[in-house]
Amino acid sequence: MHRTVVSRLARQGSVALSELPPAYLAPSLHFAKTWTTVQSSNFSTTPIAAGRGRDLNRTRGVSAIHRTGPRFKLSASKYPLPTPVSPEEMKERPKDADHGLWAFFPPSREALSVPEFDADFGRPWAIQELREKSWDDLHKLWWVCVKERNRIASGNYERMRLKPGYGDHEAQARDKAVQITQKSIKHVLRERWYAWEDATRLYEQGVRPEGQEYGADVMEEEIKPEEIKDTKA
Repeated sequence: MHRTVVSRLARQGSVALSELPPAYLAPSLHFAKTWTTVQSSNFSTTPIAAGRGRDLNRTRGVSAIHRTGPRFKLSASKYPLPTPVSPEEMKERPKDADHGLWAFFPPSREALSVPEFDADFGRPWAIQELREKSWDDLHKLWWVCVKERNRIASGNYERMRLKPGYGDHEAQARDKAVQITQKSIKHVLRERWYAWEDATRLYEQGVRPEGQEYGADVMEEEIKPEEIKDTKA
């Protein structure tokens, strides 16, 4: 095809002989019968479908060009959207001066606390002190720390928005003290967990306090019915 095509073009005079490529490059050339400026491919059906004005591909999803939507209804289309209520029609909510959400704010009930309030705090709880606390006390203290850190984070966000230029150092020092208390609580609970694991392992091995084997059989042998009568008398 390559040499015949080149010779035919040269005979027709559509292309000058000087403009033709060398003969060894002719196999890489593909000439159509008609010269067109629109590029098209035989394996693509998109230009043909676009020319007809509709998309013939049934498996195609949503097309912004041909304005075709999904072939099935979405679940959200079954339910109508709610109508927004105007502020005049909204019911007034009751105001509670002792609402629980006020615990996430400083005593002044403002989003931004003063540096004097953040700097007024004691030392963190020590591990020796927490070891004497019960599980319920440690649980309550943990969530008190969580609430305090939430309040500090809210103040930091408000401080970042307003950029007053003060209070960062006091808030960071208070937050650090609360984090130390939380780490101490975790340390104590970790100690109790390891102690419980060790006690469970020893119990499964048959070890009892003072080296005695306590069980139903041992109790029956040690305690006699005569002793029980004497005890009741």
